[in-house]
Amino acid sequence: DQAVKDAGISKDNVDPDQVGVIFASGIGGLITFQDDVMEFARGDGTPRFNPFFIPKMILDIAAGQISMRHGFRGPNYAVVSACASSTNAIIDAFDNIRLGRAEIIVTGGSEAVIREAGVGGFNAMKALSERNDDPKTASRPFDKDRDGFVMGEGAGILVLENLEHALARGANIHCEIAGGGATADAHHITAPHPEGLGARNVMNVALIDAGMQPGDIDYINVHGTSTPLGDIAETKAILNVFGEKAYDLNISSTKSMTGHCLGAAGVVEALACILAVTKNIIPPTINHFTDDPELDPELNFTFNKAQEKNVNAALSNTFGFGGHNASIIIKKYKG
Repeated sequence: DQAVKDAGISKDNVDPDQVGVIFASGIGGLITFQDDVMEFARGDGTPRFNPFFIPKMILDIAAGQISMRHGFRGPNYAVVSACASSTNAIIDAFDNIRLGRAEIIVTGGSEAVIREAGVGGFNAMKALSERNDDPKTASRPFDKDRDGFVMGEGAGILVLENLEHALARGANIHCEIAGGGATADAHHITAPHPEGLGARNVMNVALIDAGMQPGDIDYINVHGTSTPLGDIAETKAILNVFGEKAYDLNISSTKSMTGHCLGAAGVVEALACILAVTKNIIPPTINHFTDDPELDPELNFTFNKAQEKNVNAALSNTFGFGGHNASIIIKKYKG
């Protein structure tokens, strides 16, 4: 509702057939699934499920609910690619507008899986930090003593619109989506390629799609989940793509503050990039205590304190289990 209000759209002032919804979640209704199945298991074996069990569990229902609430009748579907889900939803929204399938797409994602099944499942994979006695500093991307990610929950929405259409109706334009890309590691179900091959490729694809050069990027909001392998692989990819320009960049992981929002991470971090571009402030990577000797000390990871900087363009990376990689580039609107 907040995003639609900020965009100034309703079924009364836009053609509802030209407004779509593309939404994402990495897992979907896990809480509904766990609670209803456990309730069934505690019963007498009679197959009595809540009639809303399926509608509340399937992840596409969010896109449907938004369309029904606002009367939007354009393209409507869900996207899932683990932790890259909502970045891919944004890319799909961008592509639908470029292809002329809609004038406006409401896009984003949400995730809420902090329950026994969610936390227990990731914990069994040894993906989570074990700093249970110090949760505030447990998410510490690029720190020598990082030991896994911290679960987060969240949601975010962007309203993407054809520029001419937005100008014609006097829309409040915050920034531009310049380009995006998606690739696969084709390597392992959970571990990144050790040299960051997929991450390298997806950043190059996004730059090509945006018609930009590495030197045009001022800030990278990295995937940076605080895992021992992932942070190193992503850093290698950045150095490969940006070369000497990497040392002019600000790099930060906002997961140090939000935790890992899984399928919603992409849109939450896209919003961080939008604020960086519009406010010229780089969000920090907090909880840095000890330098990692395996990381290049000359890179600016924006440790522990936000930095002011003129940000014309920001790149956001999100990578997911299964080897899914997605990147988008957001730049200042200078119309």
